[in-house]
Amino acid sequence: MKRTRVTVTCADCSMESTHEKLSDARVVLDDHESTTDHDVTWEIEALAAGVTRAGADAGVCGRPECANADSPLVDPPRPDTSKGRDER
Repeated sequence: MKRTRVTVTCADCSMESTHEKLSDARVVLDDHESTTDHDVTWEIEALAAGVTRAGADAGVCGRPECANADSPLVDPPRPDTSKGRDER
């Protein structure tokens, strides 16, 4: 199973780190940029299968016409709250 892999690299110094979570990579990127004012980038080398599926189902651009309407990840059905407890 493919896992998320993100590499954060600084163009101005030797800082480089690899992460399994996008959020962890983002924190390192933001922290290094804010403390050093360096130009930091990240490269997403791989994504976990669930993240890839969610992105594909949402569509590349996120517009409704690009989404996979059959996906349970796109507008999942909401529970019917119109009935009282006794009517269920």
